[in-house]
Amino acid sequence: MDHDDTKSVILDLERRGWDSLCDSTGAEYYGDLMTEDGLMVLADGSVMDRATVVESLENAAPWSSYDIDDPRLAAVGDDSAALVYVGTGYREGDQPAFVGIMSSVYVRQDGRWRLALYQQTPAST
Repeated sequence: MDHDDTKSVILDLERRGWDSLCDSTGAEYYGDLMTEDGLMVLADGSVMDRATVVESLENAAPWSSYDIDDPRLAAVGDDSAALVYVGTGYREGDQPAFVGIMSSVYVRQDGRWRLALYQQTPAST
């Protein structure tokens, strides 16, 4: 798979992840997508393993919409890559949008891309 194909596949996985956060299916989606030892590092400084991510998403308030801007892919090896982008999440009502720099590291296991590490950094406004 060349760089552009890998970027397209991984960007699609990220979009499906955001979609799952909008339609309240994030627990199932990330439970399947993350590696067994996968981690998420959130903007508030918390670090969650796969089980904690699934549990936290079971009753999480949904996002109403999102934007993914300036996606960039860094090849880490033949079976791993990192996607970095500006993510903006919107909630219903008057809540301000969350804007962050998102980094997602994927590894290919058994022929499919899996999320090994996700990290958010709040964007300065």
